[in-house]
Amino acid sequence: MGSLMDTQIMNIVDQPQSLEISNIPSETVGDVHVDHPRMTARNVNVFYGDKCAIDDVTLDIAEKQVISFIGPSGCGKSTFLRCLNRMNDTIDTCRIEGTIALDGQDIYAPHVDVVPLRARVGMVFQKPNPFPKSIYDNVAYGPRIHGLASRRAELDDIVENSLVRAGLWDEVKDRLGQPGTGLSGGQQQRLCIARAIAVSPEVILMDEPCSALDPIATARIEELIHELSTEFTIVIVTHSMQQAARVSQRTAYFHLGKLVEVGETEQIFTKPQHEMTHNYITGRFG
Repeated sequence: MGSLMDTQIMNIVDQPQSLEISNIPSETVGDVHVDHPRMTARNVNVFYGDKCAIDDVTLDIAEKQVISFIGPSGCGKSTFLRCLNRMNDTIDTCRIEGTIALDGQDIYAPHVDVVPLRARVGMVFQKPNPFPKSIYDNVAYGPRIHGLASRRAELDDIVENSLVRAGLWDEVKDRLGQPGTGLSGGQQQRLCIARAIAVSPEVILMDEPCSALDPIATARIEELIHELSTEFTIVIVTHSMQQAARVSQRTAYFHLGKLVEVGETEQIFTKPQHEMTHNYITGRFG
């Protein structure tokens, strides 16, 4: 992204917070549609008991592109992300309305099995969570349970290829039998990314994947996201507007469960169309 965007984002530091915000628009500002969507959400509402966490969100997610979800804490961006591979199914009080489709097929249809769905739509969490297994077995776990390798040699190839694509192979190739939990934080997160891509997903969801990492590890993960976007559709939730500007082609701004504005990342950060987006980008609230 250009220097103008970098300068504008950096200017949020030391600016006073303002409680004054504009009314949330009844319809999302910007174009929610793309020409070749890999996933589509239509009129999605999410409730936790009686509380509405996501309010009538419609959005397309493009193939082989990175889209960032930004917004204040509690705005619904992680809740919406978790809808995309049915992670909210684990919450008893959660109820979802509307339609979310992957390659045109409703992922909430009664016949859909969430196990293969979550292989197609992988997830990388905020805190690295390697299994208490060896580095090798962390990556091999998914291919084993999904029957992607019939012979050990095939499994070896999948593990090596996944670690290479996650930028970790050279660092761990001589200690694949050691525990994944023994790696550094940044290495653990790359191991989790290798574990996700080992089952050849179509979409990778990342929920603040760098929030627990140091700047050097963060830079490596961001570089990895850029590399993987040539093969995968990537959706990332981030509190860092600088990170959104660096890694994504499209950005969606959420506030109080509403999708306020979506557009090309450079446009969102340099010429936002809605006042609420402008106020958030310039640090007036959030």
